[in-house]
Amino acid sequence: MSASESKTEIFDMSSNPAALDHGGKGPSGGVVGVFEHYVQPCLAELLGSSLFIFAGCASVMGNVGVSGSVQPALAHGLALGIAIAIFGEISGGHFNPAVSVSVYLVGGLEVILLAPYIVAQICGGMIGAGLAKLIFAEETFNAASGAAFNAVVNSGSVGRATVAEMIMTFILTLVVCMGAINDKTKVPFVPFCIGLTVTANILAGGSVSGACMNPARAFGPAVAANYWTYHWIYWVGPLTGALLTVTFVRLLMGDQKRRVILK
Repeated sequence: MSASESKTEIFDMSSNPAALDHGGKGPSGGVVGVFEHYVQPCLAELLGSSLFIFAGCASVMGNVGVSGSVQPALAHGLALGIAIAIFGEISGGHFNPAVSVSVYLVGGLEVILLAPYIVAQICGGMIGAGLAKLIFAEETFNAASGAAFNAVVNSGSVGRATVAEMIMTFILTLVVCMGAINDKTKVPFVPFCIGLTVTANILAGGSVSGACMNPARAFGPAVAANYWTYHWIYWVGPLTGALLTVTFVRLLMGDQKRRVILK
């Protein structure tokens, strides 16, 4: 098997050729195969989520007192794109429970990996937020609410924030599913498409909801700062947006392998 054949598709972990036997029916190589197919991807999700969310939280804390969201937008987008490029061939590079749910529902992730991925991402969120808290002064940390999301308090509209999170996560997960999972529309530079999508969404909707698009990114700072005001928005909005993407891909935009009608 060549080096190119041994790699998995970025985001698509419905099968992992590096860890399957030649028949593609199960992990090969005993302990090594199980490690590469099940354990290593979860470790990659944990480490990638930690690094991405650390960079995101640190950018918010470093932006205290500065008008605008350019710094957080660039930091989140660049960090995510780099993390996907590095870890994508191991785990698919999800780093987001909403992304994992959408990828699973369009057929790009084994069900046995879904819950471990989400747990790894949430733990990564707490580690990343904790590391960001470690390097900033307490007054800076408190001024930024620990990089937890307080845009809803400032904007005063729970409904608009929830809809904003739904729309922005829909855009993000649509880019993921169409650019990395759907065979007809895959692109080789999808990590940076996804990073740019996060950057664009933060610039567009950061003032409305904070543009989280990621329950793990919201949960980690909430734990670190013990800040839970309107935290539920950052689960309901992103997961609803992910389900909306699944509906579009499965019914309308997916190729014949992904669609459930008009196959």
